Amino acid sequence: METTLWQPTLENELVLIRPLQRSDYEGLYQVASDPLIWEQHPVYSRHNREEYDPFFEESLETGMSLVIIDKGTNKIFGSTRYYDYDENNASVKIGGTFLDRAHWGGSYNFAIKELVLDYAFQFVDKIIFEIAEQNIRSQIGTSRFGVVEKEHFMKEIKGKKYPYITYELTPQLWANAKLMRA
Repeated sequence: METTLWQPTLENELVLIRPLQRSDYEGLYQVASDPLIWEQHPVYSRHNREEYDPFFEESLETGMSLVIIDKGTNKIFGSTRYYDYDENNASVKIGGTFLDRAHWGGSYNFAIKELVLDYAFQFVDKIIFEIAEQNIRSQIGTSRFGVVEKEHFMKEIKGKKYPYITYELTPQLWANAKLMRA
């Protein structure tokens, strides 16, 4: 399957999600430079350019990263990505998501996830999220999508291992979560 499959352009009334481009560097760094965004992430210093630059390059290299734009202001306010597509298990992971604090809570996170999840479920039967055990904020946000906790494991990031939790979402669980929001 082509990588471009995992770089769609998606939109609803609140957001435009499109493939990440090199020209998005400054706009996205404006968001990522807030240390509070990363305070619960194992790489909590990603707000510094020395940490952000390799993250941005990796995001570009995956060919599966997306930038999130507020349609009201036409400004970048975050990023997310698909990764580890597994055709044999009909699964894909979604992660690396971060949003500026002005877009935390409210309806933006659900609007974003609705687009990326609905899109992914056209091609897979399972979506997996890997979230650091210390990242309570992401765990709470992701729990609103109907995920099921699957396993605890150690994930290596930049040569160090950190405790993570795997969550899984199926089309039925996702449909139930959307019904609960209606």
